[in-house]
Amino acid sequence: MKMMTAEIVKKLPKLYATEQVATAEKRIIFKLFCPWSNWTWFIVEGGLQADGDWLFFGLVDGLEREFGYFSLNELMSITGPGGLKIERDLYFGSPLVKECKECQDIV
Repeated sequence: MKMMTAEIVKKLPKLYATEQVATAEKRIIFKLFCPWSNWTWFIVEGGLQADGDWLFFGLVDGLEREFGYFSLNELMSITGPGGLKIERDLYFGSPLVKECKECQDIV
C-alpha cells in the first residue's frame, strides 16, 4: 500500500505549521495503525526530508498517548507476524482531534 499519495501530500501541513493551533482544533490528515497490536499514529503535520524520508508530527497511541515526531521509514521498517506491515486506514477521513473518537482523552 502506498502511504504518501498526492492527495495526502497536498493536504498535509508542513512541520510546525499548526504550532499555534489548539490541540483540539488540529486536523488529523491520516491515520496509520499496526494490525497486530494497538499502536496507532494520527498525523497532523509532515515534511519531506533531504534524504527522501518523511518526518511526521502527530498523536502516537502506543505505550503512552502523546504528540511526537516519527519518520515514515522508521514505521515502514517494522515487520510483524507473517510479514505484516504498518497500514494506512483508508476510511478514517480527516477529522479534527476533538472529533476523533480515539483521541477524546487528549483534548
